[in-house]
Amino acid sequence: MMSRSLNRAVTEILQQGCLFLDLLGDETYARPLEDTAEGKPGSSLGAHYRHVLDHFLCLAEGIRTGQVNYDQRRRNPHVENSVTCARLATEGLIDEFVGLSAEILPRECAVIYSVGYGENADAVKSNFAREIMFCVGHAIHHFAILRLLCAGVGVRLPYEFGVAPSTLKHLETQAAERG
Repeated sequence: MMSRSLNRAVTEILQQGCLFLDLLGDETYARPLEDTAEGKPGSSLGAHYRHVLDHFLCLAEGIRTGQVNYDQRRRNPHVENSVTCARLATEGLIDEFVGLSAEILPRECAVIYSVGYGENADAVKSNFAREIMFCVGHAIHHFAILRLLCAGVGVRLPYEFGVAPSTLKHLETQAAERG
């Protein structure tokens, strides 16, 4: 059933976030990392993680209002700088999405998300199941970035962190074929 698999996907990706947070202290989480291309301070691990949560928070708000506006992200500095605040926000999202009923998933919604530079975003039709899939995929993508950044500061993450489920299945199939 689609609702069960989507609920599980959201829960699993947010629980991966909790595991990530468990490996960090506030100093490592909030410290700006060097942007090697420019040699200037870049984003912190916390800024990347907060960005992931912001998309889920926009979706949760959209479920209540019928309009998902990814351009209206909260960008909460407490979530960006405090592992504890990020953990509380993550756990709140887990609670919110675990309780999502199957009837909500096919419901249409309007989505606003700027993809062009210098242009206003138009609202497009979607449904909540599709937006959940987007947020999970978006999280996996950013977790892959966090995996690279964590390696640079000596933080080891679990093997599946930041790896798409389809990639994990592909790698398992390849390993089984090799013997």
